[in-house]
Amino acid sequence: MELLRFATAGSVDDGKSTLIGRLLYDTKQIFQDQLEAIERTSLQMGNEYTNLALLTDGLRAEREQGITIDVAYRYFATPKRKFIIADTPGHIQYTRNMVTGASTADLALVLIDARNGVVEQSRRHAFLASLLRIPHLVVCVNKMDLVGYEQEAFEKVKAEFREFAMKLDVADLTFIPVSALHGDNIVDRSPNTPWYEGASLLHHLEEVHIASDRNLIDARFPVQYVIRPQSDEHHDYRGYAGTIVGGVFKPGDEVMVLPSGFTSTIASVDTFEGPVDEAFAPMAVTIRLTDDIDVSRGDMICRVGNQPMVGQDIQAMVCWLTEASKLTARTKLAIKHTTKAARVMVTDLQYRLDINTLHRDESADALALNEIGRVTLRCTQPLFFDEYRRNRATGSFVLIDETTNATVAAGMIIGAGA
Repeated sequence: MELLRFATAGSVDDGKSTLIGRLLYDTKQIFQDQLEAIERTSLQMGNEYTNLALLTDGLRAEREQGITIDVAYRYFATPKRKFIIADTPGHIQYTRNMVTGASTADLALVLIDARNGVVEQSRRHAFLASLLRIPHLVVCVNKMDLVGYEQEAFEKVKAEFREFAMKLDVADLTFIPVSALHGDNIVDRSPNTPWYEGASLLHHLEEVHIASDRNLIDARFPVQYVIRPQSDEHHDYRGYAGTIVGGVFKPGDEVMVLPSGFTSTIASVDTFEGPVDEAFAPMAVTIRLTDDIDVSRGDMICRVGNQPMVGQDIQAMVCWLTEASKLTARTKLAIKHTTKAARVMVTDLQYRLDINTLHRDESADALALNEIGRVTLRCTQPLFFDEYRRNRATGSFVLIDETTNATVAAGMIIGAGA
């Protein structure tokens, strides 16, 4: 069954957690004891209704303040699809949580309060979704019950958001009028919006086409582990285990191993269930080659005529994740890119991006917590990478502070450095 990962985003109090709670409740994904627990908590909090937001807001601080702070993951399934939801926080001081939570999403779900229209945070979340190259964007105009389910209110928000989205790289944009509190257009089409001719949210999530979003052209296989069983039965077995992050691999294909540049032919592609005729992203497999080549963790297997960029200098957009320090020119860090680890130095901070106005501040000399900017990095070893817009797996990385071992930045590669 196909898996869809989607992330929710929206301004504080736009109803993200309530919408997810409603989705889980109406698709019968809540156990009876869970429902009874949130009903009790709702009464204790003085709510006259069952507060479904409590299903995702699990931290005490979240419940006390009525906001989402950490990324909450929820899982559910329908007969058509399996889903993983990342409920990401809306507040600007938790930008890093949204960047990390939405980085693997196939679809972003942005909530907008029908009464307030497109606000600063709505624009910021739409920009982050486009920066993270999330292929599908769904705008849920929420709290339609508070504007009398008027089509005019919905169309106003739709026009306003479209105008801003024209500045972004958004391939697929859908608008749905909803009321998360009352369940309008969440699982079933609502009689309160007869003027709306589109699908309900769940129907759209079940039907949105994501198979072609993956890069099946550029064959990329970062080697994670070399398998050499020492048993008498498998004494001559030598396989390279990892997860395919792009393209298709089949026995008989001619491949190249980077960084050595040696070529060979795939002898077999093995999985836990046994050999397969072909494998593609995101399958975890073991590839055996016909020739004995020195291959180790961090190397990459690719096609001879379709290789990634190779280089020690990269240009990237970086989101700084820590308040313990700042990113400046000459900062030295460790980098984790696919299965390869190296050390890097920031050679240049080109600009800091104001994610609300999209203004580039070229006079900035540092990136602080939650700030995003464009940098040039110099690595101690060559990386094998693609542009993030072409392959999110080979185009992304994290930076690590070697003294504390803390992850301090998440990056998206724009291209090779100057």
